[in-house]
Amino acid sequence: MHRDVVPALDTRPLSYAFGVEIRGLDLRQPLASATATAVRQLWNAHGIILLRGQDITPQQLIDFSRHFGTLDLHETLAPFRHPQHPELFVLSTIPVDGKPSVSENVGRHWHSDLSYTLRPPLGSIFHAQILPEVGGDTMFCSTQAAYAALSPTLQQMIEGREAVHDYMGVENMKKRDPALVAQLRAANPPIAQPLVRAHNETGAKCLYLSEQMTKRIVGMTERESIPILRMLFEHCVDPLFTYRHQWQKNDIIMWDNRSTMHLALADFAPGAHRYCMRTTILGEPSGTLFQG
Repeated sequence: MHRDVVPALDTRPLSYAFGVEIRGLDLRQPLASATATAVRQLWNAHGIILLRGQDITPQQLIDFSRHFGTLDLHETLAPFRHPQHPELFVLSTIPVDGKPSVSENVGRHWHSDLSYTLRPPLGSIFHAQILPEVGGDTMFCSTQAAYAALSPTLQQMIEGREAVHDYMGVENMKKRDPALVAQLRAANPPIAQPLVRAHNETGAKCLYLSEQMTKRIVGMTERESIPILRMLFEHCVDPLFTYRHQWQKNDIIMWDNRSTMHLALADFAPGAHRYCMRTTILGEPSGTLFQG
């Protein structure tokens, strides 16, 4: 049977530990299946991919994203969806009807998207459209590289453990409208997830936790858990395992939620605007409802 030859793409590294930029792709044009395969191989290997200069429509972002899996319709996060395209999660600081955007403070902590659900996403594809003149950067870290750098003794200690991911633990939840918080609480109960997850395509082991949402290890008290979790958080964001992205208009970054975390920095002036859209690619089922 004939198979398309996977092309070699023009790339450059983004940081020491992980990340790669692919140059020369124009997502306004249909993507050949062999090229999509090459992109996926690089994504699995490097955790994040940067594509610059992609002046595309919302539908073109959706079409590109579908090469990598089934897209989430963000039903549990309905207030953040694009009004015409449920496949798109909107992150904006632009007021709506004179009120602050519901997503203006989203992502201000280290996290992997939707880790507090029973089907955490494989990855997210993020398109920057409106940016502040200065700032609005995003930090990324490789939880795969961080796990590999742990001592064998600590790896053995945390292997097989579960940690609780609770969306209500996010600090900026206190700043949101109480009715919205109640809606999000009802749709997103606490979930126990493996503290170490194996990447289902590469087999590589990765730490899996969130700075504000993960407060305890199953089988331990919160007091016992916090020193261990704090050490792992701080280890993950060691500069050796991080990359800071300074956005340019029409940048696309693809991040692998299985092997990375990210943080949207509030490093721009009040009143400056940022408008971006993201697709979310469904992953494999993971975790259980936490009954503790």
